[in-house]
Amino acid sequence: MRSSRMIPPARVLLPLLLLLAAGCTDAYKPVIIVHGIFDGPKELETLSGFIEEAHPGTEVILIDLLNYRSSMEPMWKQVDKFGKVIQSIMQRSPEGVHLLCFSQGGLICRGVLSLIPNHNVHTFIALSSPLAGQFGDTDYVSRVFPDRAKTKVYVFCYNKLGQKLSVCGYWKDPHHTSAYLRHNIFLPLLNGEKPHSNMKEWRENFLRIKKLVLIGGPDDGVITPWQSSHFGFYDCEENVVEMKNQEFYVKDTFGLQTLDARGDLSVCVQSGVKHVEWHSNFTVFTTCMEEWLV
Repeated sequence: MRSSRMIPPARVLLPLLLLLAAGCTDAYKPVIIVHGIFDGPKELETLSGFIEEAHPGTEVILIDLLNYRSSMEPMWKQVDKFGKVIQSIMQRSPEGVHLLCFSQGGLICRGVLSLIPNHNVHTFIALSSPLAGQFGDTDYVSRVFPDRAKTKVYVFCYNKLGQKLSVCGYWKDPHHTSAYLRHNIFLPLLNGEKPHSNMKEWRENFLRIKKLVLIGGPDDGVITPWQSSHFGFYDCEENVVEMKNQEFYVKDTFGLQTLDARGDLSVCVQSGVKHVEWHSNFTVFTTCMEEWLV
């Protein structure tokens, strides 16, 4: 009789279980997703579904902004617009948020993280993003520059007019490095390849993240070289120089080496995944993303 009185009645037990369940749900931080070039939120719905299934109750926000053709607007303009939306989400999420950004979106998110001084982004996942630049003849580049081989794109990109096109903001021709540094107003600043007065502040802002996750693979077909998704890039002879041998890593210009030394850098390589499949591949999600989105 004594032991039976120790068991709470159903009318007490049920509310307790509901409270515990609510507590578990609240443990998942909101996930903000930013699309890539020529994309919109619709293309990321499968990925959103993966997150909601793995972590029930997670608030997943697919930012509906600068979609499709509008995704070709200048990079700093996109950083500003996405930054305002992301900042408003962070303000109502004091427990912190995760930032999951695909392709060109990864560079936009890097810009946002560099410029916002008190952001509360916990994990930043760059999903197949040209983080160290882009230099290759791909379907995407052909859509923007139908009459130009990769060796000629710099002529259009490295001037004031060209820099109004998003792709030109991260087009990095290894055969014209001086022109890239002189005329490109986005990536050289973001990577700290071209010194500027905001470098220290941007570095401090970026280092507020708790985890950086880099995802990419050899069969991507768009990000060129594919190692750019892991901060690798070509030298002047088009040999790939890996991340740890890049000058911006060695000099730690924006905090990449510091994140690595802290143990807060995760690199995930997946073969057999085409560029447009990264956000709908369940194996990529479970292997490279799921554990960080809690």
